[in-house]
Amino acid sequence: MNALLVSTKPATMQVWREELLALDPALDIRLHPESGPVEDITAAVTWNHPPEDLYRYPNLKLLISMGAGVDHLFRPPGPPPGVAVVRLVDRLLTTAMSEYVLLAVLRHHRQDAGYRALQARREWEELPAPDTEATRIGVMGLGNLGADAARKLAALNFQVAGWSRTPKQLDGIETFAGADGLMPFLARTDILVCLLPLTPETEGIINARTLAGLPHGAYVINAARGAHVVEEDLLAALDSGQVSGATLDVFRTEPLPREHRFWTHPNVILTPHAASITIPRSVAPQVIDNLARLREGRPLANVVDVSVGY
Repeated sequence: MNALLVSTKPATMQVWREELLALDPALDIRLHPESGPVEDITAAVTWNHPPEDLYRYPNLKLLISMGAGVDHLFRPPGPPPGVAVVRLVDRLLTTAMSEYVLLAVLRHHRQDAGYRALQARREWEELPAPDTEATRIGVMGLGNLGADAARKLAALNFQVAGWSRTPKQLDGIETFAGADGLMPFLARTDILVCLLPLTPETEGIINARTLAGLPHGAYVINAARGAHVVEEDLLAALDSGQVSGATLDVFRTEPLPREHRFWTHPNVILTPHAASITIPRSVAPQVIDNLARLREGRPLANVVDVSVGY
């Protein structure tokens, strides 16, 4: 029996089931935790599924992440040996992330917080005009999400650079790579955007050292994963003025504890991990396609390199 296990928030599992069946009514779909006989499961599409549970399925051959990120599948003990891992590459996911980044950049660049404060005091005052062409934005991570955001920021005439683990080339965008390129990249960055995959090498990459490498008063945007940020270091940088503000969509602990200082810090804007949300209707064709590829023995699409974690 070739059955597909679907595992995500209970409120959305039925939506996933309906969208997948609309494309392939013959699918045998099991909604976690009602998987039926474990021997039936040959593929799973999941988000934040308990990693150890995946070892229960002896015939599992394919894991499909419900988003662009796959770090949830690599938490210990990681994917079962020999099981292929694929991610979603979706136009709506990419567009939504770029919208979020542009919103955060422009809200800071056009001094929205300053004007809101003036409005609250009923003060009619014009703030100094920002210079877009002199504003340097640095995007960490140049995969599908980061590259799209970088191109759209460059189209607005910002000075855009990107940093990645390995060298990348993007027309009109200066690129840096590897450990040797990180500090020079930070030194020319007024607004830092993190869209990195989360791996052991990128965990905690936004820390006291890297924040100190930014120009004084730089702004930080993190819409990747909360574990990229050492939160105590970011708070210290905010309090000292080394960082003038931050827009944060992701956190080490989610939901963010009610007592956390980010909630009340005057220079922090936060959102509840909502920058880019997977829409089942949009990504279901990719899932169906990879299931067909698996059945027919064809190469899978958007395969994750298990050795590097993305």
